[in-house]
Amino acid sequence: MLGSCFAQYMGEKLTAEGWEVMSNPLGTLYNPFSILQTIRGALHDDEGRLPVFHADDEWRCWWANTTFRTPTEEGTRHLVGERLKALGQTLREADHLIVTLGTNVCYRLKEDGMVVTNCQRQPDRLFEEYRAPLHEVTQALKDVVDEVMRVNPGLGITFTVSPYRYKKYGLHGSQLSKAVLLLAVDEVVRAYPTRCKYFPAYEIMMDELRDYRYYAPDGVHPSPEAVEVIWERWRSLEEEK
Repeated sequence: MLGSCFAQYMGEKLTAEGWEVMSNPLGTLYNPFSILQTIRGALHDDEGRLPVFHADDEWRCWWANTTFRTPTEEGTRHLVGERLKALGQTLREADHLIVTLGTNVCYRLKEDGMVVTNCQRQPDRLFEEYRAPLHEVTQALKDVVDEVMRVNPGLGITFTVSPYRYKKYGLHGSQLSKAVLLLAVDEVVRAYPTRCKYFPAYEIMMDELRDYRYYAPDGVHPSPEAVEVIWERWRSLEEEK
């Protein structure tokens, strides 16, 4: 399971059902470029080239969340590198990869243009907010497929779009972001029809669970009840095969 926080929800459900699951070993991945970056790092043993940096008397990594920090550069490289190695091994052996997309908006370092997985609570002046156009998102997702198929030709891939609403971009902006993701996924699934499929988590939330009781108190995350409904729909589709 790689992607938004919705990947974590579904991963927990699958684990409870007895599946062996790895979910976001470096933390939440909000955009397609961070997902691709993580997969490439996992498959190409990038520990020596990890983008680590020093801040607040700690060493951190732009590819991981804020929990991956140690007092030394070597310690942080090792900590993140071990998780990437574990992910790489899992991708080579897994039966299925589920990619949950949150947004087409990413944050790039002004210094070199690199997309960061997490801004690490660093000053806004270090970053550029970038809304990736459809063709860039589509290409990133095709690259995800190509990367994992190269090492695991029998792997199945399911794409889904997270129901989480990014109110910080405005509700209209959030809808535009989801539209880009939906169009990109549709193109990728049509390009790889025997390997990729789409599960409509976003549509179930928007079209069937429209009552606000299906949202958490923050009004943007799905509530536990909504997660359960979507999970049951997922399980029923799998059982029909």
